Amino acid sequence: MRTLFVEGWHVIEEGPPGGEPLLLLHALGTDLRLWDAQARVLARMFRVVRCDFPGHGMSAALQGVTLASLADGAARVLDTLGVASAHVAGASLGARVVLEFAARDPERTRSVAACFTGGATAPPPGRAAFEAAVRERGMEAAHALLPDLVREPLGTGGRRVAAMQRGTDPRAFLAALHALGEATDFSRVAARTTVVAGERDALVPVEAARALAERLPAARFTLLPGCAHLPHDEAPETLTAALLDHLLPAGTPTAEAGMAVRRAVLGEAHVARSEAALTPLDLAFRDFILEGAWGRVWTRPGLSRRDRSLVTLAILAALGQEGEFRLHVRAMANTGATAEELAEALLHVATYAGVPAANHAIKIAREALCA
Repeated sequence: MRTLFVEGWHVIEEGPPGGEPLLLLHALGTDLRLWDAQARVLARMFRVVRCDFPGHGMSAALQGVTLASLADGAARVLDTLGVASAHVAGASLGARVVLEFAARDPERTRSVAACFTGGATAPPPGRAAFEAAVRERGMEAAHALLPDLVREPLGTGGRRVAAMQRGTDPRAFLAALHALGEATDFSRVAARTTVVAGERDALVPVEAARALAERLPAARFTLLPGCAHLPHDEAPETLTAALLDHLLPAGTPTAEAGMAVRRAVLGEAHVARSEAALTPLDLAFRDFILEGAWGRVWTRPGLSRRDRSLVTLAILAALGQEGEFRLHVRAMANTGATAEELAEALLHVATYAGVPAANHAIKIAREALCA
């Protein structure tokens, strides 16, 4: 890991020097630590560059913050590191900046991941009062946003975001807040783009993010089930898997991507137990499953993770695979599939694979969901 300052911007670079460059930009009122969990995984393959925006984290506060000035600052960081072109990804404000960067410097943009943004929007009702509170009381007033940013304001994600807010210069915060209302010429974003939305995002409705994807020339849309505006710490594996799905060419078998999705679907505890029990006999099989099922199939964008979960459950029920079926019933808590949707899927199993198979699956599902 290397830390440096570029014209007042605090920058961290990590990962293999020969890896493809990946620029990660954070959300308003946070700093580069927002991406800690994702960077730990991505830096195994990519040359990851993260920066603090002016007045955020350890960067100096600057006057006249705009989307253009932030995009120019990011370009200067890449210039200093000798990076001619990079994948660029950002969350919220960071997403607006990477879209501006891609529109201004298409030749420097390998791909874009715009997370939790719907493009420029009019100021919401009450914003004038909110800005006045920040001017009067500082960043403590910004904590009022926490319920809109994370699912659990008092949980780990909420505490981390609150700590980053406290380290933000209020003037820089307000200037960057105004920059979010600026327009970007989305028609100039020619790079392959993924717009990532949170199903439970209270600040950017799913419809707004989907509409943004439709406006971009080469974009696709990815929905993260159960995720709020900043799920970086609340659903780290889910967000990491979405980024890997975007960054890696479609169909590329990768144990790294597979492991990220496996952890997101089956849960950290199950995967940790499974990994701890590995023997030379099943190591090759584990790698085969990671690269094939998890890395090649579960990472594809054609179906949502919830839909893949339900398809998997129906197939396992029809085949009578009790152990795997029970495992994937428990995984519904991570995939967003509901008991009601499982009941519908099992009606199809009863119709096309037989009532006994569906009946037995219902018994197992009831036990697993009530455990």
